[in-house]
Parts: sequence; C-alpha cells; structure tokens
Amino acid sequence: MTYGSTAVLYVRLKGLLFIEINQREGLMKLRLITLLLTTLLSSYALAEMTEAKETRPNILLVVFDDIGFMGLGAYGSDAKTPNIDTIAEKGAQFSSFHTASMCGPSRAMLMTGQDSHHVGMSTLVEVLSPEMESHPSYSMEWKEDQKTLAGRLKEVGYQTFVSGKWGIGRTGKNLPHKFGFDRSYVLDATGASNYREAPYMPLYKTVSWFEDDEPVSLPDDFYSSRDLVNKMISYVDEATPNKPFFGFLSLQAVHIPVQVPKEYTDKYNGVFDRGWDEMRKERLPRAIELGLVPESTKLADVHESHREWDELNVQEKAYWARMMQVNAGMTEAADYHIGRLLKHLESKGMMENTIVIVTSDNGADSSTVGLQTGAAKPIQVAAAKFWMKTENWDLDYENLGQPGSLAAIGPEWASVSAAPLNRYKFNSSEGGQRVPLMISGPGVTDTGILSSRAHVSDLVPTLLQYANVQYSPDEFYGRSLHPMLTGERQDVWGQDSYGFEASGNSALYKGKWKIVRVKKPYGDEQWHLYDLSLDPGETTNLVAQNTVTFQEMLNEYQSYSKRVGIIELKVGENLMRQLVINSVKKWPADNWPKLLGLVLLIAGIVYGIKRLRRRA
Repeated sequence: MTYGSTAVLYVRLKGLLFIEINQREGLMKLRLITLLLTTLLSSYALAEMTEAKETRPNILLVVFDDIGFMGLGAYGSDAKTPNIDTIAEKGAQFSSFHTASMCGPSRAMLMTGQDSHHVGMSTLVEVLSPEMESHPSYSMEWKEDQKTLAGRLKEVGYQTFVSGKWGIGRTGKNLPHKFGFDRSYVLDATGASNYREAPYMPLYKTVSWFEDDEPVSLPDDFYSSRDLVNKMISYVDEATPNKPFFGFLSLQAVHIPVQVPKEYTDKYNGVFDRGWDEMRKERLPRAIELGLVPESTKLADVHESHREWDELNVQEKAYWARMMQVNAGMTEAADYHIGRLLKHLESKGMMENTIVIVTSDNGADSSTVGLQTGAAKPIQVAAAKFWMKTENWDLDYENLGQPGSLAAIGPEWASVSAAPLNRYKFNSSEGGQRVPLMISGPGVTDTGILSSRAHVSDLVPTLLQYANVQYSPDEFYGRSLHPMLTGERQDVWGQDSYGFEASGNSALYKGKWKIVRVKKPYGDEQWHLYDLSLDPGETTNLVAQNTVTFQEMLNEYQSYSKRVGIIELKVGENLMRQLVINSVKKWPADNWPKLLGLVLLIAGIVYGIKRLRRRA
C-alpha cells in the first residue's frame, strides 16, 4: 500500500467512525476506540511517508579525468573496462554528450547545473590574464550562497560524500564542505602525482589535499584510484543506514602523469605496437559499428605538428607504445577499483536502488611534458627537463608509469583516444568536448545509445528529478535528461542552442549544426560551421554554403557571450601562451634559492673559463 492510499483510508475510516458514534450509545467508549484507531492509522501513514522519502535512490557519480571519446571499453577502447561497460549495457549510453574543453569549468557546471561563466569559473586559475583577474566571470571563487548538487540533495536528507580531484577555482577557496558535502577527501588542484604529493607542472611547488576542511598528507603507499575508492567505501560504511547518499568519485585517471602499477602496464604488451597512425584509422570503423557516429563520418587530418609513426626509430616506437600501455593500464586499474565499490554496494543490498553515472570532465590530454613533439621549441624542452630534474621527475623508459615518472601520451595518441573526432583537450573541437556518458539504475530504461545532444550542466536537474527534489527549470542552464532516460522523448534540446567557451576556444550547438572557433596552436582562430549529423569529425567547413545559418548562429553565440560575461581573446592570445607567461612570472619567486644556485654555478663556470684563457 502506498502512502497516498493509506492516507485516503485513514480519512475515510475516521469519518465513518464518527458517524457511528452519533448513532449509538456509549459515546465515550466509541470515542476511545476512534482515538486509538485514528492514532494507529495516522502513525502508519506517517511511517509510509517517511519511508517514501528515504527510498529516494542513492546516486554515485564517477568522473574520469581526460578520458577521450573512445577511451573506455564500451566506446571502443583497447583498455579493458568490464565494470564500467556493465553500466552502459544496463542503461543509457550517450554519443553526443558535451563538456567544457578543460577540467575546472566542466566540473563547476557539473556541480551547479549553471554555465561556468555564471559561477565565476570561466577557465583555469593557471591561465588567467590580468584582465580576467578583475572580472566576475573569472573570479575563481564561489559566493557563500552558491547552490550545488550536493547542497540541494542534502536539504532533502541525502548524505553527501566526495573523494578525489576537486580542482574548482582557487586552491582552498571552494572546498566541498562549504558547498553541501558532509565528508570530503580531495585533491584541490588540476592534477598531481598518483603516488605522492608532487605537482606536475612548474607553476606550483606543492599540491594541496584536504579531508573535510583540514589539510592532510598522503600515506606512504598511496595510489590514487585504489585509495580514493577506499575512502568512498569508508564514507558509505560510516553513513546512517536507510538514508540515501550522493557519492562523487572523482578519479585522477588518466590525467598526467599517467601512472599505474607495472602489472597493469604489462597486460598491454604488444597492443599498441602498430602505432598511432594505423590505430587511429582503425577506430573509425569501430565507432561506426558500435553506433557512436554515422556511417558518413570521416577522419579529420591530424595537426601538422604530429609525427608519423613510421618516422620514429625502433627505440622511439618502443617508448611511445609503452606510454600508451601505461594509459590503458591506468584506465583498467581505475575500472577494477570502481568494480570494488560497486560490489561493496551490492553486498550491502544498495545497488538496486543506486543510480550510477560514469563520464569524463573533457577530452584526451595531448601534453607530452618534457618530450614535446613537432613544434616544441628547444628552449621549452630544456626548461621542462631542468624543472623535472629539480623535482625528481624522470622520463625513463624503464620507469614509465611508476613513481617518479612524468608520463604523458602526447597529441598523437590523444588523437587516437578522441577518434574519430577532431583534436583533443583544451580545444573546442569535438575531440576536446565530446566525451563518454553512461547512466544506469532505478528509473533508467535500457535505451542503448542515445545520439541526441546533451550538455554537462544537464546532469544536475536530471539527478534532482530522479531524487524527487523540487526545482524550477529556469534555475539551470542545463535541462533534465529524465525524459530521454525513461524513453519518453528522444531529445530535450531540439532546435534550442547551448554554448561553450574557455580561454577563447568557443562553440555553439543548435540542432544538427555547430559553429566553432579553435585557438592556436591547434586551430586557425576562425569560425567554422559543421553539420554534426553527417560530419562529427569536423572535416567539411560549410560556412560558404550556409551563410544564413552561420550568421544566425554567430549572432546567438555573441548574445550568449555578452549574457554570461565572456572576455573575448585577441588573435594570437591563447591559454598555452598565458600559462607560459604565468609560469615564468611565478617560478623565480617560488624557486629563488635554486635559481640563485644556478646563476652562481653559471657565473662560476664563466669565471673559470676566463681564468683558464688568461693562463693560456
């Protein structure tokens, strides 16, 4: 019997009893019986109402870092991810899910349901220009009353936990416990070593980990995927039984440095020996066969800085094949530990009432750290290697993926992970913004692949609807995907548009169309128009053939830009250039003893050379 039927029965019986009282003698006796029955029925109705509230579904949100469109097994990857694939098999798998092209803005939208500019998270702290620093859309600090998915769920009785990378805005300013999380264990940075407290780029000397609001140190035997899952399990075990929970598991996999225990890397011996050129071509028919893209899809040309596999020597081929083995092994290890969490929930009888979401914050990362490819300048390579040596990082083949290894897959392998899409992370091309999304659980129909568009900010209203939390659709930039997940509708955006922008990389989607502007070094900084229903690889610019459509969409983007407060970058300005500028400004101040030592060393060498020349 439902709460509603119990309440109706209670009202009817109460009315009938009072009618009987008026028709019989022994009024006091019958009133006593009425009181007892009324109390009993009222208590039963209240109990059922409470039970109804507490049977709201648990929600487990799993976010990978820098997984490309074809980076998981269900999307055609060579990495084995059986636990994640099960989520896709049981529920819905999206093929046109878009995020921001970088982590901070994407994660801000994921937590708030708002456009990243509206909540002051337009880009990364590391690439802020002086003009951005004073603009509210680039504040990098949330207001105290900023609503989040965790906070909204907590208001209706959810227990809320987060374990993993946070990285939203300025370090320590937007910590999860301030915005709705009961328990939190987070890396508050864009990334770090998976084994120790070490930053992966010269802009920082340290990285910050927090449990709740207190700084913490990592254990000596730390490994990110294992320990972050262990922490989430402990939070679930400590939680009040019979109350729903929201768990946000935010993995470091596969952000640089890609690292994993050696046994996982060795599983992929020989898998990537064919090289990136051949394997990228193989991904296209695989994606078509899986139903991820239409048969008309073509591969875009790779960037001119990409190396051809056949140009590498034997040692280089072995090195870069091993690098991708590490990446695949790290993905499989993350899947294994996710599986442990799912099995733990199942052992507690919780899985049947748990919605599970698996996605990525943006596309595959093309960084190569100290071994830059193609267009890298010798001085940049030298500076990177000098910094790595001072911070105890290495690029040795024998140590790839192990503690101390600063491994990164580079743009060539990133283009394989993103295939058959164009480019990768930091770019507003599809390879930078279209990522995996899988959802399963109570109320989610086994829909198979959903090809209609979806935006990262859609997840907040979607999950609130599943949790039976009241909200106004006008509160969010995103829209609830509930009608798609239940099979009621095929699309929630229709011909309405949504936009993205991060450090000048810009895009606007409307129906089958997309306009996009990609900044240097991987774009020409001009607006292009693509028909994604036929050309998700973005190979044919249709501006000239569709001038009216292009102008209408450009007008919509300009309105969007003005509405959310975007600072439009000039031609030649881009995030990589700004990152270098900011690093050059900051590194000497943070590392003046090392810099002084280097200057003294150089001065000593020069002095010694002069003395020798004078003696000669």
